[in-house]
Amino acid sequence: MKLYREERGDGQPLLLISGLGYALWSWQRQLPAWSRSFRLIAIDNRGTGRSPKPPGPYSIEAMADDAAEALEGRTAHVAGFSMGGYIAQTLALRHPRLVDRLVLVCTATGGPHHLPTPADTIATWERHADGTPTEFARASMPLSFAPGWTDEHPDEFEQLLADRLEHPTPPNCWRAQYDACRGFVEHVSPVEQIGVPTLVAHGDADRIVPFENGVELARRIPHAELVCFRGGGHLLFLESADRFNSTVSSFLSD
Repeated sequence: MKLYREERGDGQPLLLISGLGYALWSWQRQLPAWSRSFRLIAIDNRGTGRSPKPPGPYSIEAMADDAAEALEGRTAHVAGFSMGGYIAQTLALRHPRLVDRLVLVCTATGGPHHLPTPADTIATWERHADGTPTEFARASMPLSFAPGWTDEHPDEFEQLLADRLEHPTPPNCWRAQYDACRGFVEHVSPVEQIGVPTLVAHGDADRIVPFENGVELARRIPHAELVCFRGGGHLLFLESADRFNSTVSSFLSD
């Protein structure tokens, strides 16, 4: 599937893949910093942003193939958060020649050691998933930040919410992505076969993908490096953009 994408900057390509229900706007605090060193390729996954919105079903494998198509044969560093991390690791396994280095942010892999999303988070999603995109985003998005962050940064939160709703994700597309995520974590992904340098970044206050999943992911990927963001939520790259940007830039420039 041909995805909507935006490119900027010069240097080695760096593909940016967003999470469940999110689109390329979510990388807004990385784009200015990283475009000074990399050719950024930010995509809207199928079902989100300005990409096509087929009714589903979706799969992580299909979305990884979408991402591969967006690279147009270029070898790139690949960064993905949450579901975007599922896509990134699958891209590295299905299309290894396209991936130079991996950055996996607040994400997980499947199998018996996978720690699921907390029940209260899922209950919030299910309670609002069939409402309007505005209702769903306002109810669910605060859980993606560290506890208390939205109270301490109300204006920032409102702006990020507005950015999300500029090109809203239809409820049926959110569910198609959600079902793809559930299918992914039900099975063991052979991440031990990932043969590229990998950075795993995770916040220990993540209320969507518990921190222990990042620990397990880094343990299973050969030579992976784990960076813990103390007090960081699921969207730590928005909460702590300066530290996150410099951490990733240093890793990719080694």
